[in-house]
Amino acid sequence: QVQLVESGGGLVQAGGSLRLSCAASGSFFSINTMAWYRQAPGKQRGLVATITIDGSTNYADSVKGRFTISRDNAKNTVYLQMNSLKPEDTAVYYCNAQIRVVYTRPPGGYWGQGTQVTVSS
Repeated sequence: QVQLVESGGGLVQAGGSLRLSCAASGSFFSINTMAWYRQAPGKQRGLVATITIDGSTNYADSVKGRFTISRDNAKNTVYLQMNSLKPEDTAVYYCNAQIRVVYTRPPGGYWGQGTQVTVSS
């Protein structure tokens, strides 16, 4: 069984910073693309950033230049460094990972439980 555990959420003032982390545990062959999503009240869940196993990244336009996604493959962990936070960044942030549990089967998607990020004005 695979589990994604997130940490680092909280309440910050506008312009502040937070670093989210998400660690995968359990038994699996490999972790492929990892990503962060977020969902604000009344809105659908949207993609924030992705990172491949080789470190290639993509960002939503709304966070480019402010957020940085990274990963530590040795620790099976993905991070999201969030700087210059704005009130509109307030949302529940979810970790997602494409994980190949065994080599003979295709990878599947796994989600963390979500962590609340609140940015005050």
